[in-house]
Amino acid sequence: MDDRFNTIAGWALFSGVVGLGLTIGSSMYFQADKHHAPATAGYAVAGAEDESGGAKEAPIATLLATADVAKGESTFAKCTSCHTINAGGANGIGPNLHGVVGEGIGQGAGGFAFSDALKSKGGTWDFDKLNEWLKSPKAYAPGTKMTFAGLSKPEDRANIIAYLNSQGSNLPLPKADAGSAAAAAPGGDAPAPGNAAAAPAAAASNAPTAAGSTAPSGAAPAAQ
Repeated sequence: MDDRFNTIAGWALFSGVVGLGLTIGSSMYFQADKHHAPATAGYAVAGAEDESGGAKEAPIATLLATADVAKGESTFAKCTSCHTINAGGANGIGPNLHGVVGEGIGQGAGGFAFSDALKSKGGTWDFDKLNEWLKSPKAYAPGTKMTFAGLSKPEDRANIIAYLNSQGSNLPLPKADAGSAAAAAPGGDAPAPGNAAAAPAAAASNAPTAAGSTAPSGAAPAAQ
C-alpha cells in the first residue's frame, strides 16, 4: 500500500514540475516575442509618423497660404535681442534681416560676418530654404555660429517667414496645391490667394529694434 502511494505521489509531483516548467518557458517566449514589431505593417495608418520619428509636415507653400503675419511679428519680437529688421538697421549679434527673403545666403546687405558654413551654402533665401533653416540651423548648415535650436512647429515657421517677407521683400508666395491648402485651412475651405502676404498696417512703422540681452527660448534664429 505504501509503495503504491509513494509511486502515485511521485508521478503527481513529477507532472506538477513538468507543467510548471512548460508554463514558465511559454511565458518567457511570448514575453520576449511581443516586443518585436512585424517586419511589414499590415496596412498604412493615416497620420502615422515617418521613419525619422516626426509626423510628416505639409509643404511650406501650403502653410504659408494660411500663415498669420501678426503672429509672426509677435514671435519675431523675441528675436530683437539679436536682430533688427528695419531698413538700414544695424547688425547686432545677428544680421539685420530687412529684405532677407530673396537675399543671398550668407551675404547680407550690412556687412555681417557670416560663418563659412552658411556662406558655403550658396543660393538665395527662398521660402523652402528659410523653412529648413528655421527648423534646425545646425542641420541646415553644420558648423554655423547660430546657437538657436530651431522652431519645431511648422505653423510657427510659416508665420515668421510670412512676417519676414512683409519687411522689405514682399515676394509672391509660392502657389500651394489646392487640395493641401483646403485641408490646411480652418473648416476645410481653401484660403484666398495671397491673404497671408499682407503685413499689418503698423508692421513697418513699429519694426523691432535690437536689444542687448541673450535671445530667450523660442526666438527666431539669426542667419549666421
